Amino acid sequence: MVDISGVFADSGPLAQALTDYKPRAQQIEMAAAIAAAMEQQSVLIAEAGTGTGKTFAYLVPALLMGGKVIISTGTKTLQDQLFDRDIPLVRKALNVPVKIALLKGRANYVCHYHLERAKLEGRFASRTDVHYLQEVSGFIQTTNTGDKAELGSVPETSAVWSQVTSTRDNCLGQDCPFHRDCFVLKARKAALDADIVVVNHHLFFADVMLRDEGSGELLPACNTVIFDEAHQLPEVATLFFGESVSTAQIVELARDTRVEAALNAKDFVELPKAAEDLERAARDLRLAFPPLDGAITRFQASALKLREEFAPNLELTAKALDAFSAILLEQAERSEGLKNCLQRTTDIRERLQRWRNHSDTNQVRWAELFSQSVQLNAAPLEIAEIFQRQLASHPKAWIFTSATLAVCEDFRHYQSEMGLKDATTRAWGSPFDFERQALLYVPANMPEPNAPQYTEAVVAAALPVIKAAGGRTFLLFTSLKAMNDARLRVQVNFSEEGIVFPLLVQGDRPKAELLERFRELGNAVLIGSHSFWEGVDVKGDALSVVIIDRLPFSPPDDPVVAARIEALNKNGRSAFMEYQLPEAIITLKQGAGRLIRDETDRGVLMICDPRLISKGYGRRIWQSLPPMKRTREVDEVIAFLSVGEKVKNQV
Repeated sequence: MVDISGVFADSGPLAQALTDYKPRAQQIEMAAAIAAAMEQQSVLIAEAGTGTGKTFAYLVPALLMGGKVIISTGTKTLQDQLFDRDIPLVRKALNVPVKIALLKGRANYVCHYHLERAKLEGRFASRTDVHYLQEVSGFIQTTNTGDKAELGSVPETSAVWSQVTSTRDNCLGQDCPFHRDCFVLKARKAALDADIVVVNHHLFFADVMLRDEGSGELLPACNTVIFDEAHQLPEVATLFFGESVSTAQIVELARDTRVEAALNAKDFVELPKAAEDLERAARDLRLAFPPLDGAITRFQASALKLREEFAPNLELTAKALDAFSAILLEQAERSEGLKNCLQRTTDIRERLQRWRNHSDTNQVRWAELFSQSVQLNAAPLEIAEIFQRQLASHPKAWIFTSATLAVCEDFRHYQSEMGLKDATTRAWGSPFDFERQALLYVPANMPEPNAPQYTEAVVAAALPVIKAAGGRTFLLFTSLKAMNDARLRVQVNFSEEGIVFPLLVQGDRPKAELLERFRELGNAVLIGSHSFWEGVDVKGDALSVVIIDRLPFSPPDDPVVAARIEALNKNGRSAFMEYQLPEAIITLKQGAGRLIRDETDRGVLMICDPRLISKGYGRRIWQSLPPMKRTREVDEVIAFLSVGEKVKNQV
């Protein structure tokens, strides 16, 4: 077996390649455990506290042990960081000739066919979109990858991207006239040739689904799969092992067919008319629901029966699809584009029919609202058995790692969810000195979280802490409604008390831009919701306080959550203790993890929810958090923060 520990030694290759490198026992032990799992082709679940250096702990064995390795991340941000920075750095330090590849979903790559079609169609909402299209046209003349992340001058949120990229539905495959130039195919070929392939969880499960259909390529070829941010896997897998169909897909199909008909079937007037009828039926199905106001976005299947217009509009949509399919069938051979539209129509019809004729008691169905569309979803109640089949299909090592997988170092909840009963489990605490660096504050006299004035009480309790910290605060909420309510209250309080800390709010600007502003300002208050609970790294003085409004229990009216609760309780089990509480603890650990990101960081974690103290399960929650000192007195918080200021000034 390769000597892993030597790589991490005081005088080892990492120490020579990295400034300020310090060996950490946790990192060395974790790397050795991963190397052993790779050698034995076994399953390892590894929780590593903040500061362990888990990225290098899995990269070193991945690059040294040989064989093909897939590294799957939870976010494209981490994916890019691994490919652009971390892997090249470790590869250079170790001096190993491994080939690496970055593979993203097809929506990240410019499609030559759809770009040309967008230029021919020429329908844009603004001059800005026309300018962005010209930028993309110039970009594909110089890029080797076609990855839209390389074109920073066109915002990721621009509507142009949806017109110049393909989806699995509208890709023409081998029939595309630009097949030889396809950036997606080039990226896949590079991934097949590489030793280390960096993907994200969504793409990983897309390949799983393709493999189940006989066309997946990555999984059979690899020796090891490493999941970073593995706590996200249950949710991602649930979506991918389920199925959905949306009115947005139907509207896009109708629009694409009209464009193809205008180019290749101008003489057949029935086809554009059928497309218009189909689009109208899809839009009418969305109108069976109220406008999106942020209150209710998901409807359980049982609740859909109470919406009088839903069933008849769903029937009309199905009939419009049937009529559209019959007319399109007559013209499909006139172009590859029309043939593709027919294939998409067949696929959408089949998915809609399966959703309507639902009979699987192990699935849950619901409708999800968006501003202009509604999506009909079906998902498995449990993914454990499905995922077990993936593990058994090809012998290889499977590594699951994150800072948040266990509850009090107990992995049974995660193992049960993912079907990993026989996996080896290991946990390494953070090397940071949390007793010295951090304080956990649960304010006294808070109302219960279901009280009407709860958010008002949260803001009132937060203000003295924010002032004592000189801003430098994340104020995190478990719902968008509470976040927006808090924003108004903070603005009023700042105005009344003459507080001038800059206020940044999720949604006002892109997440990356908000974080950059937060770091630059040095005294800002950032109000956010789920987007800022994880994957956010602010080291140093800019962040000294993380305030969490309440324990992050999943809303019990969420269709998937409700169905799982019902199933567990029906079987005589405690859904709260076995499912809801562990999920909340893992999510809370993610939010709390934003506070201490470096051995010199110092700060306060403020959790406003009184249930942390008043309920018996509260002890289990705070015991799962890092070992901070605890208080209920705001004066102790102010004193702690003032000491931190003195230490900073002395330095």
